[in-house]
Amino acid sequence: MIRAFCRLGLAALTLSALTVPGLAHATLEVQEARIGSGFKAVLRVPHGCGTEATNVVRIQIPEGFFAVKPMPKAGWDLETVTGSYENTYLNHGTEVTEGVVEIVWSGGNLPNEWYDEFVFRGTFADSLEPGVFYFPAIQECANGEEAWIDTSGEPGAAYPAPKVTLIEGPAGH
Repeated sequence: MIRAFCRLGLAALTLSALTVPGLAHATLEVQEARIGSGFKAVLRVPHGCGTEATNVVRIQIPEGFFAVKPMPKAGWDLETVTGSYENTYLNHGTEVTEGVVEIVWSGGNLPNEWYDEFVFRGTFADSLEPGVFYFPAIQECANGEEAWIDTSGEPGAAYPAPKVTLIEGPAGH
């Protein structure tokens, strides 16, 4: 009888752990990247806004991540917003001073009950320091949004921005 209660308690604990809101954040598939290297980012969007479908996904591209190229997504319109960089970066021997600062996938339909991924690539600047690097993202729905833009790093933040941990680049970089 005690074993049955223990199993029931363990099952309830496991179920509650799986439904914790913290597991429902927009996140990046790969959690670590090298400074000075190319990076394929896969933004995982686990749900809509409350019960509404997501129709727009925006990713803000921070300073220090350049030569950005988004992957088109069937059923979604793709737009990039370009702007000036604060710094100059070398891209295959060519100096670049501007590029993509935001990616927008729109016109899609990601129901709350479904999951999807949005892909882009770029390069982390050699001048970056090891540590956490954030990619703020916003899901827009018919009557609201889920703004994953908190870059405070605070544990338990309600809407943490997707992040990757930067580590020292390869030798010779």
